[in-house]
Amino acid sequence: MNPIFLKIGSFELHYYGLMYALAFIIGIYIAKKMARERNFDEKIIDDYAFIAIISGLIGGRLYYVLFNLDYYLNNLSEIPAVWHGGMAIHGGIIGGIIGTLIYGKIKKINPLVLGDYAAAPFILGQAIGRFGNLMNGEIHGVPTFTPLSIIFNLKPKFAEWYTYYQSLPLFEKAKFPDLVPWGIVFPLSSPAGTEFPNLALHPAMIYELILNFIGFCVIWFILRKKENKATGHLWWSYIIIYSINRIIVSFFRAEDLMIWGLRAPHLVSIIMIIIALLFLKLGEKNKL
Repeated sequence: MNPIFLKIGSFELHYYGLMYALAFIIGIYIAKKMARERNFDEKIIDDYAFIAIISGLIGGRLYYVLFNLDYYLNNLSEIPAVWHGGMAIHGGIIGGIIGTLIYGKIKKINPLVLGDYAAAPFILGQAIGRFGNLMNGEIHGVPTFTPLSIIFNLKPKFAEWYTYYQSLPLFEKAKFPDLVPWGIVFPLSSPAGTEFPNLALHPAMIYELILNFIGFCVIWFILRKKENKATGHLWWSYIIIYSINRIIVSFFRAEDLMIWGLRAPHLVSIIMIIIALLFLKLGEKNKL
């Protein structure tokens, strides 16, 4: 994989940035389509999309930087370098919510109305963005021969197991067969290749791409068409669907952020699911 899509002289266009731009354009298109269906002002969608993407990018980057503060304190110039990778989607969601609340307050629009228009574009954009992660060789999974007892351990012990694996002689290492045939060997120059040189890895970013695209289809082709639903039902459904997707994918990821010895995405996702279910129930109750 090569992270650079196009290079002309000193100008470089990275897949990572290209995917975000593509997600932004497609996201605005489908949000406007939904706005036309509901007789909503498309100009508001244009303005809101800009606010949401900027606040989401800032939130995603700050979240990632805070969880890797030691590195970034010693490499301050890398903090704004989002094209090198390093975004945390839960931070992006939080940043997007903050931007939505601010914009809704300014325009005197219920933030949940805006959230409903953002739900499908958000999860589709996350799916598209994972292709950029693939080309960067990041958001990678563990080696495909990793035992399931390690992958699904509540307190991740992968680092301990991999250290043990590296200490084994070659004939002992050969006893660990690949559990799946679709692993990817990443270039040595990529984060995945640096961490696991010449080893086939679970393509965790592809797992998430597929799950998020399925989530988009559920929101866009099924939930969007349901009538008489409370305001915010698409947004809270997005939170639930994405959180479930992230819980699944995080079992296979090798570089998840950690909190108190637990995978941070698991903890945050469970909290978000609980909050979303409560608000869905509250919305339905108030609508009756």
